[in-house]
Amino acid sequence: MTILSKKITNFALAALCIAGVTIVLGPITHQVNSTTVALALLVVVLFSATLWGSGPAVLASVLGMLSFNFFFLPPLHTWTIEDPHNWVALAAFLITALTAGQLSARAKKRAEEAETGRQEIRRLYEELQTAFERASHAEALKQSERLKSALLDAVTHDIRTPLTAIKASVTTLLETNRSAEDEEMMVLDAASRLEMLEVIDEESDRLNRFVEDLVELAKIEAGDLQLRLRWGAMDEIIATALARAKPLTRKHLIEIKIDNGLPVVCVDPKAVSEVIYNLIDNATKFSPAGCRITVTAQPAGNEQLRLTIQDEGPGIPPELRERVFDKFFRATRNGDASVMRSPGTGMGLSIAKGIVEAHGGQIWVEDATNTTGTKFVVTLPIGEDKQISKILEVNQAQGMQVK
Repeated sequence: MTILSKKITNFALAALCIAGVTIVLGPITHQVNSTTVALALLVVVLFSATLWGSGPAVLASVLGMLSFNFFFLPPLHTWTIEDPHNWVALAAFLITALTAGQLSARAKKRAEEAETGRQEIRRLYEELQTAFERASHAEALKQSERLKSALLDAVTHDIRTPLTAIKASVTTLLETNRSAEDEEMMVLDAASRLEMLEVIDEESDRLNRFVEDLVELAKIEAGDLQLRLRWGAMDEIIATALARAKPLTRKHLIEIKIDNGLPVVCVDPKAVSEVIYNLIDNATKFSPAGCRITVTAQPAGNEQLRLTIQDEGPGIPPELRERVFDKFFRATRNGDASVMRSPGTGMGLSIAKGIVEAHGGQIWVEDATNTTGTKFVVTLPIGEDKQISKILEVNQAQGMQVK
């Protein structure tokens, strides 16, 4: 249906409604008063304005006025009006009908405009939401690509480097053995062979450490980290971590400060030792040889234990202190951020944070006390005596031996 034909139909419907009211009320003219007729015709005008707009409403007003005059005002069936009061009534009807029709049509138009506005707002909102989702998806893809790139860099460097050293050492040893009878070939002495074997051993440990870190990080991110909680002394846990880190700290001064009477803690000793080891490892990477690394353990109130590992390196800028716990994030201590500018895989601090938070603790970075450098602070809940039986039940239910 075209716009013109639709308008013609609307005008015709308005005229038919006026005709219908006239036909219904005409036979009972003497039984109804003029006010009732005027209100009935006025309803038709409002109805026309609401459904079909101002044009059909004006037509209904004019036709209603003519019908009111011809069929319902004496003398009937003539256009003559004898009583002056009826002139007033007719004029009042026409003015009321026109005004009401226009107001109703205007209200309808504003409602349509409001609905159009709502539709436009909804459309814009949906477009904005779609654009936001696309942007979020794009950002997620970008972040995923960055992580993939970081992982690829880590795999390229931290797997290839030890493999290269192992391959070179093994190849040299094999070639030496195969050419032992050739007097022109260089024969390795016992010290050189031992050095080669030590390289193989160290690089194998390094490669194994990298794989273990990947597995540990995957468990943390999957929420599959299982803690074997038990009561233990923090000084023993620290000693275990330092013994493991001894090859890393040969060129540094290690200072241990543990408060006397430090209470035992309910933790996973192996996991907490891993945290301390990672923090010491991080400190050795950024502290020049001969610098001091201080490990402190003391009560922190509110059933908390406070551990700090402090170095004398250049420090970490405040704007990077949260990001250093992101996986595969590596940054120089002078403020430049990268995934390849510092030694290591970028997993140690992320693993440390996951373990600490799994214990219900917190970890953060502060400026070193009375010196340049960085201080990593770890708080862990000490636990209460009434938790012992619960810890035993949990470990036994998991098939673990509690010592």
